[in-house]
Amino acid sequence: MPRWTALELWAERERTQLALWMPVAWGLGIALWFVLPDPRGWAALICVAGGVGLAAFTLSGGGRVTRAIGMAALLVGGGAALAWARAESVAAPVLARPVLATMTGAVEGVDRLAARGLMRLMLRPLEASVGRGRAIMLPPHVRVSLPIEDVPGGLGRGAIIRLRARLMPPAGPIARGGHDFARAAWFQGIGATGRGFAPVEVLRPSSRGEGLRQRLSSHIFARIEGSAGGIAAALATGDVGGIGEADAEAMRRAGLAHLLSVSGLHITAVVGIVMVLTIRLLALWPWLALRVRLPLVGALAGAVAAIGYTALTGAEVPTIRSCVAAMLVLAALALGREAMTLRLVAAGAFIVLLFRPEALMGASFQLSFAAITAIVALHEHPAMRRWFGPHPDWRWSAARQLGALLVTGLVVEAALMPIAIYHFHKAGLYGAFANIVAIPWTTFVAMPLEMLALLLDPVGLGAPFWWLLGHALGALLWLARQVAAMPGAVMALPVAPNGAFAVTILGGLWVALWRTRWRWLGVPGVAIGVIAMLAAPLPDLIVTGDGRHAAIRTGGGMALLRERAGDYVRNALSEIGGSDDAPLALVDQAEARCGADICLTRIMRDGRVWRVAATRSGYALPWASLIALCDRVDIMIADRRLPEACRPRWLKLDALALRRSGGVTIQLSGPVAETARMPGDRHPWIVASEARGR
Repeated sequence: MPRWTALELWAERERTQLALWMPVAWGLGIALWFVLPDPRGWAALICVAGGVGLAAFTLSGGGRVTRAIGMAALLVGGGAALAWARAESVAAPVLARPVLATMTGAVEGVDRLAARGLMRLMLRPLEASVGRGRAIMLPPHVRVSLPIEDVPGGLGRGAIIRLRARLMPPAGPIARGGHDFARAAWFQGIGATGRGFAPVEVLRPSSRGEGLRQRLSSHIFARIEGSAGGIAAALATGDVGGIGEADAEAMRRAGLAHLLSVSGLHITAVVGIVMVLTIRLLALWPWLALRVRLPLVGALAGAVAAIGYTALTGAEVPTIRSCVAAMLVLAALALGREAMTLRLVAAGAFIVLLFRPEALMGASFQLSFAAITAIVALHEHPAMRRWFGPHPDWRWSAARQLGALLVTGLVVEAALMPIAIYHFHKAGLYGAFANIVAIPWTTFVAMPLEMLALLLDPVGLGAPFWWLLGHALGALLWLARQVAAMPGAVMALPVAPNGAFAVTILGGLWVALWRTRWRWLGVPGVAIGVIAMLAAPLPDLIVTGDGRHAAIRTGGGMALLRERAGDYVRNALSEIGGSDDAPLALVDQAEARCGADICLTRIMRDGRVWRVAATRSGYALPWASLIALCDRVDIMIADRRLPEACRPRWLKLDALALRRSGGVTIQLSGPVAETARMPGDRHPWIVASEARGR
């Protein structure tokens, strides 16, 4: 028998919780694969983790702690190996460079973005040419956006079309902290994206017509107009394209954007409604009710509804994840077990990461599982059951339920805040209170009304329910607009350090997953991590990876080098810069002198004047002038390759340097330059982008 130390005694008391750390260790291995830069680091991680695991099992002597360490190490190595294998298994060609191509392709998917006036097509190119008919090879999957008015009839899944399109390779993050679409596209198999131009010729119409999802969305839009109809379509089919941009932004600022993404809330509502209706209707037949376990039949009906709803809404990863969780809950109900426990949450997370390890790095996975983990851990605590449990007096019972709802909202908002700061560089201040109203309103009012309207439409009785639904969703939009317009509704923050985010998440998991007093050792980790995230310094200068765009911090906010930058670039640079205001034009700033081709500005930091120069047009400039300018400035930025003789006093960011580093974020107090790309990064999507640059 092993010697019972204090650690072993603690592990014995926590033995029922040890299994909850399996998906954490699995996810840690996946995360480390994404963080470590090259195959040598990945192989070393797998070998070290495997060695530690085998050694722990060999030397454990029956001790629970050493066995747990060994299992955790093996899971870390297995997670890293799985992520590596998954990245290699989805490898597909990527477009080498931007092209204007005439292409013939088969339509694999259609996504209508009504509010933006766009139709997004997933195409499988059959043939393509550039210039004067010179044939080129395109990647096997290309995503193209078309204005809706240019979309001809007969265009649907399975159609063959010919069109001209401006295609681009999938773009990496604008700067550190920006969305890495190149990584997401790699795992989705998308090799190029772009915009198509009219005319679009349909060589072979779709034999399937509009899919069920598109037909249902069109049916809903015909019943409810505007953004309310867009929200109704999002609830039924996952199609968010009908929501106006202003209303979508209001939902985001109010902390209600999760209602627009089909996930656990929607799956739960559908399963619950179907189960209740099934059980109540079958209970009207006494013969059946006496001979069949109606809850089991209701659970089966709920499972079918969950699977059908998941397929209808496009089977996106968040929906699949929620469907898996619903299946586990229904299985527990069928077996007479407790419906929702942390073990079920852990099992759901493990299953999702087993098939889609890349989901771990996305905000959707993190937000979903952080919310459900916080809710279940909170309600498993004895204090919650003691303070907010049932009460014989209905008035006290109602007050307790309201209190439980408020506490749950606050805890969930606190759990989600670090993730929102890390991914979106914003923190909502009133989201918890808005969700206290919005979640029950959506679950118990809007979704049942929509389900009744859809069920009664075939017999001509759906109109009253559509009218009620329109007003219910109008009330939801009103709430979002009011909350979004409140002073300080959103706090803009700079990009958070990776280490601070990791410490915060691990500290939160330590608090949530353990049951003894040792759990509170995670609180200092959460506090330190959150403080470090909130105290992250604001960048003074942000340069995009192509060198075309730069944002400089001024007294009035972020000022853009090129004021005609697109909305995506403008919003991304403002978010990374920790600003919630619309960006300014650098040319209008008193400290800048800008011509048609060059901008020269001064930045005062810590008593020092920094001189920054940047090219702002595509025209060729005399090398002698560029060399002379470099000698007079501290930082030189260009979207082209600068001559070797160009030697600014501190930093030279030209096309050659930016190709290696990606976007650059600079704090002049120090000074410190942080790059979007890790030195020596050899992840597959990075290797593909470097191959394009050669």
